[in-house]
Amino acid sequence: MKKTVLILVAVAAAGALFLPIRDRSDHADRPGETPQAVAPEEELTMKQHILERDVAITATLCRRQCRADLAKALDEIRSAEAAPERVLADLKQRQPKMIYVKWLDAAGNTVEQGRLPDQYRGALAPYIGEAERAARRGEPYESETIHAGEKEFFVFLQPGADGRASLTAVVQPGILDELQVEQRKNLRIVPYPSDKRWKVESVDADSKRDVDVDHPEQNEGTSHYYKQEVVVKFRREPAQAELDRMCAEIACTSFKKLKLGHTFVFTSRHNDAKAMMEYFKAKWDPVYTEPHYLYLTNQVSRSDANDPNDPNVADVAAPNDVLFAPYQWNLPLIETLEGWTITRGSEAVRVAVVDTGVDLDHPDLQQNLIDGVNIVNPDLPPDDDVGHGTHVAGVIAATVNNTEGVAGISWYNKVMPVKVLDETGAGSTYSVAQGIIWATDNGARVINMSLGNYVDAEFLHDAIRYAYERDVVLIAATGNDNTDDPGYPAAYPEVFAVSATDAWNERAIFSNYGDYVDVVAPGVNIASTYAGSQYAALSGTSMASPHVAALAAMIRSVNPDLTNAEVMEIMRTSVVDLGDAGRDKYYGYGLIDVKKALESASQHGNSLLLWPRRLERGVSERMGFTPSP
Repeated sequence: MKKTVLILVAVAAAGALFLPIRDRSDHADRPGETPQAVAPEEELTMKQHILERDVAITATLCRRQCRADLAKALDEIRSAEAAPERVLADLKQRQPKMIYVKWLDAAGNTVEQGRLPDQYRGALAPYIGEAERAARRGEPYESETIHAGEKEFFVFLQPGADGRASLTAVVQPGILDELQVEQRKNLRIVPYPSDKRWKVESVDADSKRDVDVDHPEQNEGTSHYYKQEVVVKFRREPAQAELDRMCAEIACTSFKKLKLGHTFVFTSRHNDAKAMMEYFKAKWDPVYTEPHYLYLTNQVSRSDANDPNDPNVADVAAPNDVLFAPYQWNLPLIETLEGWTITRGSEAVRVAVVDTGVDLDHPDLQQNLIDGVNIVNPDLPPDDDVGHGTHVAGVIAATVNNTEGVAGISWYNKVMPVKVLDETGAGSTYSVAQGIIWATDNGARVINMSLGNYVDAEFLHDAIRYAYERDVVLIAATGNDNTDDPGYPAAYPEVFAVSATDAWNERAIFSNYGDYVDVVAPGVNIASTYAGSQYAALSGTSMASPHVAALAAMIRSVNPDLTNAEVMEIMRTSVVDLGDAGRDKYYGYGLIDVKKALESASQHGNSLLLWPRRLERGVSERMGFTPSP
């Protein structure tokens, strides 16, 4: 297998943590150069560099948002819109990472919310003292990162206009170490999964032979499955007596049925997957039997956002979200603001985020979330205990123009959280398939899947076909192993496959590639929402995919009559061509262009039927369609 990457251009501007944007026309009109090959260890070094920038940008996102929140709270107190007690309570509820906030008025009276942990008071005291001295000078204050034990803190102070009042906050972000752990897995800097509680085995995706994953490079082309579980699709529904017999003969501890067809997952007390597959093939003549694979993490309300009488649609300026201008390089790069002059989405078009769940209390997401489901634990809401799904959701639909955090690509499309991955960022074929079916049955018009592995599992493909046949647009990330091994579900012909680029329109060094790639979208140092009402910068094809899911939702908003095949063809034909002229394995058809795609969708007549190129690979025939000449 030939393995190549694009050399990352490092930005070394002192204090500048955002990525500069090169003029699109400078790159789009010339063929890209052949990516340069690098050694595996060099690739890991480059991935580590991207991770370090993610962490550094995340720290600055936290600081900038905290400053903005304090300034806003101070303005509310000054204007007497609410009592200081209420303002501080709201502030702490909205930003739980502010563990302690204190208002000092001009008369020396104080109002406090939260408390300083006793074990860290000594370490924090000098910085709080510096903040108080700054307040007496009428100056704002922001501390360096304070390391106390294994925790990190910031201290902020905003002075009142009279030089005597002040608002102080102690912040414990609690996100940086967690982000490093998760992103080392997502970018495949470490072997993953490595948690022995999963009781998993690893196989080569092509040969299905067992392999040991003890180095990050061995993640490529490798898939993981549960040792003592097997998936079986029967030709007819087994009777209860037959199921009882199967369970007795394989020492079955449990089984569960997928809603779709006659497909079951069996768990054995001591038989391994290989032995159970041989048993079912020999005795029950199934349609197929396969291992049970594991998938990994690669305030306006309106019913019609396309109202021509809406005065805001004609001209859309840069949004006032506090983190947009300095950090969201990705939205201007794909002509998002220009696209907002055509549509900003519609509540009628729902986007399902099939992922780790979403932070249901995030102040920048709440108004754009609708009811979802927790497949992992049906008794609980689809809350995010990892951060990955929350980040994906924010790229699609973080509230725009609310002076808070980041801006999503869509203003009005609603996100449906579908939790199929657990607290380790992994989930089974069963949970992912169930999530896709549930989202389809509950009105999702677009499904984003920032997850995958390297095995073409029939079990999952059945669920994918179920959604596609019901006119859902399916979007998936290709993966972060810098390999041309097809990643699934992205490589299924019914799915629109997305790889990642950086701020210079070059392929991200981690991004998978291959003939199945449809388009590319920004996926390096992407600022978005994160679990715990926070914000983070993450990198991965997982971040590129929701850019495209948001675009698909907006296309369906501006022209609801388009089929899923037509939506996908519009996204392929409205790109900025990158790399070699035409389609290539590194950039697919090219970089998405929001304005161009929405213009095409708005002008698309219902009588014109476009047949996507991927249907030529046999999907149309399987579904009984006959493409027009």
